[in-house]
Amino acid sequence: MQPSSEFVSDVLIIGSGAAGLSLALRLADHCHVTVLSKGPLNEGSTFYAQGGIAAVFDEADSIASHVDDTLIAGAGLCDKEAVEFIASNARHCVQWLIDQGVLFDTEPNTSSEERYHLTREGGHSHRRILHAADATGKEVETTLVGKARAHANICVKERYNAVDLITSSKLGLPGTQRVVGAYVWNRDKEHVETLRAKAVVLATGGAAKVYQYTTNPDISSGDGVAMAWRAGCRVANLEFNQFHPTCLYHPQARNFLLTEALRGEGALLKRPDGTRFMPDFDERGELAPRDVVARAIDHEMKRLGADCMYLDISHRPPEFIKHHFPMIDEKLQSLGIDLTKEAIPIVPAAHYTCGGVMVDQHGRTDLDGLYAIGEVSYTGLHGANRLASNSLLECVVYGWSAAEDIIKRLPHARLAKNIPQWDESRVDNSDEQVVIQHNWHELRLFMWDYVGIVRTTKRLERALRRIMTLQQEIDEYYANFRISNNLLELRNLVLVAELIVRSALERKESRGLHYTLDYPDLQENPQPTILQP
Repeated sequence: MQPSSEFVSDVLIIGSGAAGLSLALRLADHCHVTVLSKGPLNEGSTFYAQGGIAAVFDEADSIASHVDDTLIAGAGLCDKEAVEFIASNARHCVQWLIDQGVLFDTEPNTSSEERYHLTREGGHSHRRILHAADATGKEVETTLVGKARAHANICVKERYNAVDLITSSKLGLPGTQRVVGAYVWNRDKEHVETLRAKAVVLATGGAAKVYQYTTNPDISSGDGVAMAWRAGCRVANLEFNQFHPTCLYHPQARNFLLTEALRGEGALLKRPDGTRFMPDFDERGELAPRDVVARAIDHEMKRLGADCMYLDISHRPPEFIKHHFPMIDEKLQSLGIDLTKEAIPIVPAAHYTCGGVMVDQHGRTDLDGLYAIGEVSYTGLHGANRLASNSLLECVVYGWSAAEDIIKRLPHARLAKNIPQWDESRVDNSDEQVVIQHNWHELRLFMWDYVGIVRTTKRLERALRRIMTLQQEIDEYYANFRISNNLLELRNLVLVAELIVRSALERKESRGLHYTLDYPDLQENPQPTILQP
């Protein structure tokens, strides 16, 4: 048996996006932090976030208005206290990003000094989105990565997959059940290592890879939700998957997102014959919330038997388009499409996981010492639908509030001794990689067909039966063969798929992102869907 390496850290952060890195930087002056990244450090959803980050920076705007817009988008399911907590801490957390060196776009002011250029997106009643052109996430992530790499107290481990959390009960330790570390798979050495820590933070992002079409990078496989569930944590609202209405429809760019800010600046949605359709569905037209727009596009595609719909901003001046959307313009030009002259083919795609691991205002989960922040968590902010540009905000606010709590608790936390090493003496190398590939494709296809934008009870039940069969195959495979990246992700995805379907079956109404033909109406007094392991 290959000797397994063991590492020790005060805090282990699993994930390297805006949530994980902002937390790491806030902690690093107080303790030693290890950050795990599944791929290269900046390969996560943050890096690809185009739109921006919502915060009240305009005198005409107010925190109360930001709260109201969030509650309306959340369709009656937001936790108002959580929304107020996040909106009222938005400005100082965004200011912290600015202090780290994040450069948001500015515009000349009447009093000759520059102020931030604020854009507006669907569901917002004011301009309150700070952005860096149309590549805000790239600016945020690149800045935080640079700072993290330079900090002596942050140890970054790239190409590492977390396998499972290690809890005190697994080790037979007395006292309150708590997390004591994690088993992690070193992708380069292809073996499992042990990481001991006083606190563990899941900042693993969402689970949109469970769907065939997604705007997310390849790593969004629901790892944090699956690990937390296996460790005994509750999850909530996983039926609410946000489908971004406008993903480029092109064989060479399967997950390229066309930011909502295009519609904020006047882009129109059109059928293949060039006619508009959004006014038929909602008086807000192209600026209706994402769930309304995605369902309208889905409806028109099915009604007409069309492969896609079109997004058209060519009526705006070319200089304006190129100035505001340089990254999108460059990408489309490389594919032979001219944003300034023609309509762009688009389809909806799975984009954001609104539910997740249940946490309190400090990001604490049900398991002592385990935190979850960012898209992996359920804070109560998003309700049944996420308001545009609240997601990066949630990452940095909880990066701050979790840091405050961890710093306070660390002096009293203790490291577990003698964690048993990972045993792979009874497993073989797989000769059947094709099984993983086949299961992978099958899962993502039936999730898209049966648990997508429009659902029925029959489709959900059919999906659940398929999931249970897949789980048996994957569990058997996992027990007998050595770990691989695809096996770990598939094991997590099929579990998250089950949790999504079970949550969807529990909700006997259509609300926000969950739309079912069997229960088209709203129920009174809606509650979050909470699942308990």
